[in-house]
Amino acid sequence: MQNSAPRRRLVAIGNFDGVHLGHQAVLREAASNAAARGLAPTVLTFDPHPAAVIGRGAPPLLTSLRRKVQLIQRLMPEMAVEVLTFDHALAAQNPDEFAEGILVRSLHAGLVLVGDNFRFGRARAGDFALLSTLGNRLGFETRSHAMVGDGVGTFSSTRARSSIALGDVRSAREVLGRPHALSGTVVKGDQRGRTIGFPTANIDGVVEALPAFGVYAVAVDHISESFQAHRLGVGVANIGIRPTVKVDAMPSVEVHLFNFAEDIYGANLRVHLVARLRGEQRFAGLHELRDQIALDVAAAGAVLSNLPQSSDSDFWW
Repeated sequence: MQNSAPRRRLVAIGNFDGVHLGHQAVLREAASNAAARGLAPTVLTFDPHPAAVIGRGAPPLLTSLRRKVQLIQRLMPEMAVEVLTFDHALAAQNPDEFAEGILVRSLHAGLVLVGDNFRFGRARAGDFALLSTLGNRLGFETRSHAMVGDGVGTFSSTRARSSIALGDVRSAREVLGRPHALSGTVVKGDQRGRTIGFPTANIDGVVEALPAFGVYAVAVDHISESFQAHRLGVGVANIGIRPTVKVDAMPSVEVHLFNFAEDIYGANLRVHLVARLRGEQRFAGLHELRDQIALDVAAAGAVLSNLPQSSDSDFWW
């Protein structure tokens, strides 16, 4: 008995960094179109970011690859995610090779969904018009998705990054649909926070875009080996170079969790930036720093007082 032909797919192509509200609209459109046509819904994304390979300089990440895949599949559990390694060999393919080799032979595309500004192939030579021409020849449909936004503008990863760079995490949240988050591993620091009554967890290995230096009200999750999140609690995070105690230091992420005394060295955490409290400051000494942190803790407590703690809540990220 011969094997049946593989099921054809709807392939939505994009970087989907941040899986923001615009991406979410695309994913819903893709799932709806796939269901109407009897196609398997699929996202095709790339790692690393193409700009990092072709020398244009990759933008700061909003989400790690694993987090991106998780967010896509949380929104659309039926959506398969194909991650294509973007290297110099892929960058050198001409548009015909990409369409025939990847979209047709590898992914069995029946419909390809892209943005209006989609470019592909060597030197970004291909555009939507060429993709449609190739689709007519190779046997797949093409469709461009509409950009969505709000009164401020189009939802985009660039807009989210710009807000984060300014420390405007509330505006970033309006694009992402959730707070921007930083993730990494707890490592041992200089333990100076303990000496002034505010022990901190030092987060190392952060890959996501850092916000403008300052102090933020945060919600913190522990991430298990299976990449499941459990809310540890809420607190304040200092992001910056700690000018009161360091000179010319590399940026650090330090989190003080309220009413928390567990040993979490080596734990993987995700720190959600709920609100910015103030910019980073240099104080005359540790006593002045301690007094300001006490004020920060009180301010963060007010901001975070209505934040549900349970992962069963709708307010879960």
